[in-house]
Amino acid sequence: MNNAVIVDAVRTPSGRGKPGGQLSGIHPTALLSGVLRALVTRTGVDPALVDDVIAGCVGQAGEQAMNIARSAVLGAGFPESVPATTVDRQCGSSQQAAAFAAQGVMTGAYDVVIACGVESMSRVPMGSALQGRDPFGPGLAARYPEGLVNQGVAAEIIAARWKFDRDTLDTYAAQSHARAAAAEAAGTFEREIVPVSTPDGRVLTVDETVRPGTDTAGLAALRPSFADEAMARRFPEVEDWRITPGNSSPLTDGASAVLIMSEDRAAALGLRPLARFHSFAVTGSDPLLMLTGVVPASRKLLTRAGLTIDDIDAYEVNEAFAPVPLLWRQELGADPERLNPLGGAIALGHPLGASGTRLLTTLVHHLQATGGRYGLQTMCEGGGMANATLIERI
Repeated sequence: MNNAVIVDAVRTPSGRGKPGGQLSGIHPTALLSGVLRALVTRTGVDPALVDDVIAGCVGQAGEQAMNIARSAVLGAGFPESVPATTVDRQCGSSQQAAAFAAQGVMTGAYDVVIACGVESMSRVPMGSALQGRDPFGPGLAARYPEGLVNQGVAAEIIAARWKFDRDTLDTYAAQSHARAAAAEAAGTFEREIVPVSTPDGRVLTVDETVRPGTDTAGLAALRPSFADEAMARRFPEVEDWRITPGNSSPLTDGASAVLIMSEDRAAALGLRPLARFHSFAVTGSDPLLMLTGVVPASRKLLTRAGLTIDDIDAYEVNEAFAPVPLLWRQELGADPERLNPLGGAIALGHPLGASGTRLLTTLVHHLQATGGRYGLQTMCEGGGMANATLIERI
């Protein structure tokens, strides 16, 4: 088996995923093309050497339809010989893209491959592909006759069952913004962010979603987003609705990309890898709770790696909602200081299809900066799934 290594990893700044957001005027293919060009420019790799480009994207409709990966590859000016495909594992789409890419390198199917992701939630809102139609079908309806719930309600159920009160959730959210703001002020993100030029002539270099000065008093004033009388009757344990825009990840626009190749090819090209892929895990979980799969996926990953949670120097657990990293930390017995040390999606945003490689980008650069050896990344996914990935700094 070949070692699959990460040569470089980049992302755009995070833009608010609504009309008027700083990236909302940019076509999603252009966002993705930008990070693809940045990878080959920064590394000097001839794009003709790229065997495949695998992109994550959740809202594959409208401007993100018709295999956006291929459109972005051509838009980036790569040779027509470079193929591309788009995958959907919901929020973990680009994390899965990275796993597929690395596994292809490890088995010899690829020498050089790019894993990436994109989501413009301002231009392709969540649910755009549904057009009012049922995506589940009769078999799933028969298996779950009471029906599944949206992710916000799932987060409420988790908060109630794990006994995370509103103050605990808001305190965690405020910490996410504080860590991200401190990292931004220190220039920590400069090594991973690719500046983006907007149609009106601005050049964006920092995340729009980070709110310095966020505190629990301000967050406490926000109203719950998912309160519903019918759901309250169905789930009586949810006595107080606690999930708000402040302790959830915001709608976000963004793209990210990671250049992956065999260790031998990196050496032949004179490139110094940043990290190698160590282990992978993916699992299904209860589609009603939906967000809890990060726990079994991480346990499965650690068992495969022959490591314990204490062996890991940094953990990136996607902050779709504050209860997710909190339950993960509690169930794994993880060190709070190593969990999302630069802030997470509550502050840095969650551009669905791009989040997997965004977390990976931040993690690999953090390990390089701190000298840590192992980094663990995990992502909850719609429908009750989760990916977990372990990387080792070189």
